[in-house]
Amino acid sequence: MTRYVALLRGVNVGTTRLAMADLRRIVTDLGHEDVKTYLQSGNVAFGSTVRDAEKLAAGIERALTDELALTVPVLVRSGRELAAIAGGNPYADREDDPTRLLVAFLATAPEKSTANALTVPGGENVSFTVTGREVFLHYVDGGYGRSKFTNAYLEKKLGVVATSRNWKSVRALAELTGS
Repeated sequence: MTRYVALLRGVNVGTTRLAMADLRRIVTDLGHEDVKTYLQSGNVAFGSTVRDAEKLAAGIERALTDELALTVPVLVRSGRELAAIAGGNPYADREDDPTRLLVAFLATAPEKSTANALTVPGGENVSFTVTGREVFLHYVDGGYGRSKFTNAYLEKKLGVVATSRNWKSVRALAELTGS
């Protein structure tokens, strides 16, 4: 059994409302075990014998659509992947405030040329590192809420679906999926 986390994009932060009890039930009904949600923003940890993260994501997306009429992108990472992300943040030693550190999880790795062309909007002091299917973000002068370097900006510039979590959430999800 492998531990995973499913990250739902845009849940309970805009118009897409989803009760975490419904999310737990749906993931459990798909045959996954030890299902736990974290916060109200569409994070669900679970154990599964399925070894294909894309298949897991597609199954959860389909169930959300079929049962709740919600169209929500779902990204899945294994506990091992989350441990590597939590241990590999290039900015973690520079910042004590976890709200200024975020990780944007990408559905797929962007084209190398696209990632290399990514720039911060003018006048903003944001550091970032694109590593495979993640973008590590450090909001040096303030938080994510005041920046134009947002999840939507990353999706537009990189051409892939993304969902972002702050550093406190990333560490908590790594713990939930740890063995």
